[in-house]
Amino acid sequence: MVMANPGSGCIWVTGASSGIGSEVAAKLAQDGHRVAISARNSASLCELAQNHRTKNLHAFELDVTDGNAVAQTAAAIEAELGEIHTAILCAGTYKPISAGAFDAMEARRQFDVNIGGALNCLDPLLATMLARGSGHIAIVSSLTSRFGLPNAGVYGASKAGLVNLAEALRVECEAKGVTIQVINPGFVETPLTDQNTFDMPFLVPVDQAATTIVAGLTTDRFEIAFPWQMDLATRLLRFLPRRLAFALTRRMVTS
Repeated sequence: MVMANPGSGCIWVTGASSGIGSEVAAKLAQDGHRVAISARNSASLCELAQNHRTKNLHAFELDVTDGNAVAQTAAAIEAELGEIHTAILCAGTYKPISAGAFDAMEARRQFDVNIGGALNCLDPLLATMLARGSGHIAIVSSLTSRFGLPNAGVYGASKAGLVNLAEALRVECEAKGVTIQVINPGFVETPLTDQNTFDMPFLVPVDQAATTIVAGLTTDRFEIAFPWQMDLATRLLRFLPRRLAFALTRRMVTS
């Protein structure tokens, strides 16, 4: 079992004000873990804690793109709740960007949150976990990381970067007692996917996604990928000859 038992330190969940982060944090708290939840929206964090009526959720307002604030928050969490034995980096953002309406500023914003935010969190987490010889970090990526999909190129590229980073860290950290995992969801019912105007195959309810993730955190496998249908489809897409893969993704272009 990778994730520490309840009562041993705490779990830190970033991006916990809504969506996957919120549901995962709530489930972990219900399971008895002390959970530090962070996001920019402090009102949503407090609402989450109040709605679940548990003393196990502890709110820390944070913008993960602010490196200094991330370091200070990590220190504050450990001072208040004990060592962070597990961190689940859920903070992320998404906005479709088509080739015809490409926006470098919006692209940079997504990279700043999705990759920059994860890097800012990894900085203090790796330093403390490697020093004590134990820890567990799970980074939320996406199945879109496996192959470029129309209108999601920027988002997918940022998530692919996280997978590559996690693969490298996994090998470096495992010998020192720190487990690195990557979480690759398909389409999950969240405020981010609500903006999509296309059909989302194998759409997963967010509570089901949280259950799958929490179960995966108790294993030592590198990747937590779901649903299995989307996992299989994206694996096949990645290994098809490019001509055939592009023929499939071309069907996603509506104009």
